[in-house]
Amino acid sequence: SGILLMACTVAAMVIANSGLQPLYESVLHTNFTIGTDSYNISHSFHHWINDGLMALFFFTVGLEIKREILVGELADRRQAILPIASAIGGMLVPALIYTALNFGTDAIDGWGVPMATDIAFALGVLAILGKRIPKALVGFLLALAIVDDLGAVLVIAAFYTEQINMFALGFAGLALLGLVLSNIAGIRRPLPYIVFGLLLWLGMLESGIHATLAGVITALTVPANSLCNNEPFARKMRQLNNKYQSLANNDLHIMQNAEKQKLLQSMENFVHCMESPLQRMEHKLHIWVSFLIIPIFALANAGIPIEMASLGSTLSHPVTLGVIAGLIGGKLSGILFSAWLVIKLGWSRLPKGVNMQQIAGVSLLAGIGFTMSIFIAGLAFSSEEYLLNAKIGILAASLLAGIGGYIALLLSTEKIGKQ
Repeated sequence: SGILLMACTVAAMVIANSGLQPLYESVLHTNFTIGTDSYNISHSFHHWINDGLMALFFFTVGLEIKREILVGELADRRQAILPIASAIGGMLVPALIYTALNFGTDAIDGWGVPMATDIAFALGVLAILGKRIPKALVGFLLALAIVDDLGAVLVIAAFYTEQINMFALGFAGLALLGLVLSNIAGIRRPLPYIVFGLLLWLGMLESGIHATLAGVITALTVPANSLCNNEPFARKMRQLNNKYQSLANNDLHIMQNAEKQKLLQSMENFVHCMESPLQRMEHKLHIWVSFLIIPIFALANAGIPIEMASLGSTLSHPVTLGVIAGLIGGKLSGILFSAWLVIKLGWSRLPKGVNMQQIAGVSLLAGIGFTMSIFIAGLAFSSEEYLLNAKIGILAASLLAGIGGYIALLLSTEKIGKQ
């Protein structure tokens, strides 16, 4: 998915700097209407991508956050302190650096842009390094990025929300009540969560609160418990498997063998009982989000027209500098210092097989802001000039952070290998 995302980014850049640029802009700003004469929602194609499709991306983010808190890297309090503290440091320092470089100007609203981390790109770099990277380091980066995503969601909700329509907010509140009651009632079918989630999205869209937050909120209400216990499930599956193997020599095609079909259906029912709705939804949506939604977002948002004559002034603009310095220097120093501090204070410890050099490498990878940074930039800036400068800063910082993180991790693993 990281390679596809990179390809879509390059494609968008090429299109935006070619003769196809007018067509590209025309398609993005074409209005698309859903509804009837009495009530309809009409937005540009670009708006539907950023407010509609990205709600599904935020839904999967919410599912990941809930899973990590319940059973993942954030479930153990002592173990969770390290990525939580690192993520907080990795959000605060970039925001402070950007603010310092843009203090007293109307561009200061972009302080949230360098706070974000693009987990798809960051994990993609780790995947290139393969088995040289300890699994515990991947877990640390994943937990850090999830806390980072949660922070970004809170920042969007608190600081990048327009004037609020209280009637629409009340409608969203009723939809949220429906989601909570569905969870309390133990409803495990996806339909009620889809319906109430869409109503919540609609209410938040009309209220002025960014509609993508509906995805995270809906995800947090999806049940995460299993209806079956491990031991009875394993025993029953062994019994069904033994029965199926006893029919293995039967030459009838599976579609003609009613007994085999019945056994397979029983297995499927027990698997469905064992698997939580959260797991099923996360598994089904992962491919769609990774290979369709995020690449479409990149195509729609990474098309930045670059004028070589003014590139020098663009790169030296306070917005561009603030984003680059925040994503690279801010992430590196914020994450590394926070990790060192909580370890020094004895509040947490490094994951097994991980050293501080590797934490430094991951800190650089966290500077790959891309998806979430571009998303926040679109909310922060109404000025096309500032938005363009922010996007160039994001792309430059993400490229430098990716290369720097890769080299740092490669050197740290080679050093360990020699030892």
